[in-house]
Amino acid sequence: MKTRLMNDMKEAMKAKDKLKVDTIRMVNAAIKNAEINAKKELSESEVIDVIAREIKMRRDALEEYKKANRPDEMAKIKEEIDILMAYMPKQLSESEIRQIVQETINQTSAQGAKDMGKVMGILMPKVKGKADGKLVSNIVKELLG
Repeated sequence: MKTRLMNDMKEAMKAKDKLKVDTIRMVNAAIKNAEINAKKELSESEVIDVIAREIKMRRDALEEYKKANRPDEMAKIKEEIDILMAYMPKQLSESEIRQIVQETINQTSAQGAKDMGKVMGILMPKVKGKADGKLVSNIVKELLG
């Protein structure tokens, strides 16, 4: 994954795609920081976790820019998210997520909102990197509520 990021950054430099270069640089810096903190080289899944964290940060920023009525910044952030999504595993559709959530609820015999933590604990490893956590959480609340 890190090799792919470096190769894509070189291609973006040749194409003079400044936003893509900057976005990949930020992700590479985040990966490096995570490696320094962990005192080891990150595995493929750990790199995907870092990219997912970067996407989540941008989605949160997107909400803030929406509240501040900053369409110029919103467009830039959306492009960065699109660039980063290319490095994520194939995302699950909402119906696939619903099916996995329902299976997990049945598996844990969850009865209501009080069992949400139990369901989420088993569910998140199954969908990690393949679905937005906020969406998964909302679906679990809906199906348990």
